[in-house]
Amino acid sequence: MADRLSFTQIAVLLGYAVAMAGGQILFKLAALKNAGGSLSERLLGLAHNGFFAAAVVLYVVLTVFWVWILTFTPLSRAYAFVALAFILTPLTGAMIFAEPITVRFVIGIGLVVAGLVCVAA
Repeated sequence: MADRLSFTQIAVLLGYAVAMAGGQILFKLAALKNAGGSLSERLLGLAHNGFFAAAVVLYVVLTVFWVWILTFTPLSRAYAFVALAFILTPLTGAMIFAEPITVRFVIGIGLVVAGLVCVAA
């Protein structure tokens, strides 16, 4: 394995992070659809919640995808890209659910991106 990540490795890892963020959005949609009621009612509601089912299926697929990624990418380099999901998820949440983005968060995004540049370069 080379020192630098290839364009293909970076593209695959970016796709993985985007899909992880998508899964979190599906979980949020499931939670919004399933709000209220007792714990047993909420658990039963999840069993009939299409957003929840889609998120679980996506995460199963992503688990297999992650194992495949690790066959050609060092874990120490690949895992840093998971941090992109920590950026993409709140940004998407802000766009879809009008959740707030603070100045501290924007500064944190900059630091994460700088770290990824160091890891990927």
